[in-house]
This record gives sequence, C-alpha cells and structure tokens, in this order.
Amino acid sequence: MPAAEASVQSHLAAGEALDPLTLIDPGAADRRFDYAAVVSCTLEAAPIEAAASVMPPRQAGVDELLSAYAGGHLTPSDVLGELSSAISATRAGHEAVLRLVPGALEAARDSDLRFRRGTARPLEGIPFGVKDIIDVADATVTSGSHFTGNRIAPADAAAVAELRAVGAIPFCMTATTEFATGSPHNPRFGTVTNPWDETRWTGGSSTGSGAGLAARLMPLALGSDTGGSIRVPSCWCGTTGLKPSRERVSRRGVAPLSWTLDHIGPMARSARDIARVLPFMTAEPDQVLADQCRDVLGNASVDGLRLGVPVNWFIEEVDDAVLANWQSALKTLEGLGCTLVPLPALDIGAGHEAGWVILQCELAALHSPRLDRSDLFDKGLLHRLNNGLQVLALDYIRALQVRAEAQAGFLKAMADVDLVVTPGIGGEAGRFDSLTVDVNGMAKSFQEVISRNTMIFDVTGLPALMLPSGFGRCGLPTGIQIVGRPRADALCLRLGAAFQEATDFHRQTPPGLLS
Repeated sequence: MPAAEASVQSHLAAGEALDPLTLIDPGAADRRFDYAAVVSCTLEAAPIEAAASVMPPRQAGVDELLSAYAGGHLTPSDVLGELSSAISATRAGHEAVLRLVPGALEAARDSDLRFRRGTARPLEGIPFGVKDIIDVADATVTSGSHFTGNRIAPADAAAVAELRAVGAIPFCMTATTEFATGSPHNPRFGTVTNPWDETRWTGGSSTGSGAGLAARLMPLALGSDTGGSIRVPSCWCGTTGLKPSRERVSRRGVAPLSWTLDHIGPMARSARDIARVLPFMTAEPDQVLADQCRDVLGNASVDGLRLGVPVNWFIEEVDDAVLANWQSALKTLEGLGCTLVPLPALDIGAGHEAGWVILQCELAALHSPRLDRSDLFDKGLLHRLNNGLQVLALDYIRALQVRAEAQAGFLKAMADVDLVVTPGIGGEAGRFDSLTVDVNGMAKSFQEVISRNTMIFDVTGLPALMLPSGFGRCGLPTGIQIVGRPRADALCLRLGAAFQEATDFHRQTPPGLLS
C-alpha cells in the first residue's frame, strides 16, 4: 500500500481527525509547527473599562464579561458555574452541548487568581464552546460520528491553543452534524432544535455553537464554515458569526470536510465581541488586524463607506420579509453615512455549483474508505459522499478553475465599493418535519435555500459576517451578510458593529429563555 494511503487508513481506523496534508505528504504530521508556542500574546489588547455594576452571567457577552471581571463584580469561576448549571438544566443545553471539557474549572480558578494579582491576559476567563470537529487537548472529540468512538484529542487545535494562551477557557464541546456535513438528525447524538422554536432547525453544521449562543449558554464559540456552517446557524439563531478570510485562522487540528473550502471562525453575540477575539486566534500574529479591531471597539465611524448592493442572485429565492429587513438595514447604514452602490449583475450560479462539486468530491476522498460500513453514516453525509464518487476528475478540475474565475469576478464587481451587503438566508429557520424553508408561502428544500447566499464566499475565500436584521413572518430571526475583500475582516466587523450600535436585534433572546 502506498505511504500516503496507509497514512489515511491508519487515521481513519483510529477515528482521528485527518489532516488533508497526509493525502499528499504522509510525513507532514512530523513537521508541524508548535502552534501553542506561536500565539499572538504579544499583540496589544484593546483597553477594557471596568463595569460599574454586575450583569447576569448568562446575558453577558465577551466585552461585558471582561468589564465585569475588571470591576470585581464577577469571577470566571462564577460564570463557569452558572453556565454549566444552565447547560445541565435546559433542553438547549442537553442538545447543543455534548460534554464539558476536562480542566475547565481549574483554568477558571487560575483566571480568578490572575485577576486578583493584576496579571490578567487579554481574554482572561472567557469561556468558549468548541465545535466537536475541533481538537481540545484531553477532551473527547468525535466529529459527531459513530466511527470515531470515544477519541481523546492529543493536543489543542491551533485556534484553541491561541485562545487558551491569552486566557480564554475552552469549557464545552458543541454538537455538529457528522463530520460537519449530514442531516439535522445526527445518528449518534440526536437533533439540535432551534431555541426560538423547537420545531425548527438551528442550521448546519455548527448546530450546537449556534444554539448554545442563542440560548445564552456561552458568550463565544468556535465553528467551521464550508458552505455556510458558521453563518447559517448565526442567521437562524439570531446571533453573529464571522467566516474569516481564507486561512486567516488555522485549520490545524480540525477534522476536514473539504480542504479547499473549509474555514474556522468565531461565533458570538455581536460584531464587537468578535472584534475583541479575532486578533488572538489568527494563524499568525497580525498587528494590523489588531489595530483595526481596536478601532472597531473604539466605535470607528463608517461615514463614507461605499456599500455594494446586489441586484440579482442574492435577492432571488428570498422571502419578502427577509428582503424587507435587508432593505431596512440598508437604510439604517445609509443613515450612518454610507453610500449605497448597485452592483453589476453577478454570475454566481457557476461558482455556487462548483462549490458543491468540490465539497462532495473532497468529502468522498476523505471518507470513501469507510463505505464498507456505510450503515453507520448519517444519511445526508452518505448521499453527498456518493454524489462525490460520481464526479469525473475532469469535472473536479474544472470546478477548481471556476473557483478561480469566481474569485476574480467578484473582486472585479467590488472595484468601486468597500463592502457588499446581502440578505442572509432566504427564509426563517427550516422545519424539521419537512426539511424545508418557507419562502413566500412555498416550501423550498434545504438544499435550495440554505447555502445559496453563503457558499460562494467559501469558494472565493472572502470574509463574510452574518448578523441579525430583524424578524420574519413567524417571529424568527433573519439576517444580513457583510462581505469584504480578502483580509478586510475588520472592515466587515466595523460596519457590523455600527449597525448593531444603531439597532438591538442582536440583544433579543428567545421567548421565555431567561424568565
């Protein structure tokens, strides 16, 4: 057996997170960087103003917790205890959180001590959830699959290591669809319902991270996005999520779905919270990004920004209520001094389809060795895997070429604008009973709607921020999406933070949640 194939087979047999580099370089694992030693601790953190009063821990976001810690009103141990109790006592907790991370309480006590001694690090004591495809040292990490057994991660993924190094605490593993694909009904751990309506889905595949944030079980979570899996649950759960620029956040230590499209990113309550966190989880220390995020936290003006407004694709197959909320958001942004610029008609369809070809082919390359036990697979994953096996090599190569064309085409369309603002997902959260999304009274399949406005930005690698825009016909959250040029992540956050300063959609909670 060739060395590369033997390496793949050994990882699969052990149920381990498979690094796609082993497909082409079986020795890559022996030459990995020690990411825990290359963290962004040297970056200058934005200042924290001590809070004058206490906020209930479940309601506090990242910035609010840091302020409460600085003011001596809360301790990290207080917060971890409150969140852990809420997880054990709520339906959302049982569904969204698979397990607590060993050592989290000890880490919180260490953070307590650091605050007392005045040696707190930039994200000291901030608990965060971790999607169950991202390794956390000594935790059980299963990728939501029967195949992985009770695998114990040998080390932190790069993003976890960097957050841990600046004081944040990985405290729970959050649910995912199997290997970040598959259907809403996970065959191993069950279904994650939407905290706004238990008959609706959270959106995949960062299901637990989205639901956990909406249910106020954590202030921060890590997700992954291959076709929209940070942004879809952020939209449907009324939270905020960033798919960063391609490779801005390392994918080391993360089980892959599609090595060409996968992104790792933060999910939180607000764009400000993401701006607080993002500089400390990047693949390399980036002082420029840190300075730009400090500006976001300092309420930098958006006056004069030129915003591209799509005239096709992103506004098609979209419910009128979603469009109305998007148009209202554009008016709000215009009122903040932004200029709205209609984009030329965009040819998105080819890039969207190329994304699905790439995703399914690479999924098949990773998981086809397990087809002799296909009865253990989630049916949704198996369907996509089999689709990938039917694609000719020529068609896969052509999809990669279309990807490059889509990148060039979108950047050309953005030549005269700073950012693009699109509607989020085309309808409110999808229904479990029919696996459909309502769009103007018509039931559309998940496949038709969920990734339509998101996949193209995995294909192009552009940063894309999803945030709440209001509520739809059924009283469930809708969203808008802010898209930037490569590495313009902070500019997306700047516009998002300005919008959230002018609105309160991101502060809304599911009915009865905290009563």
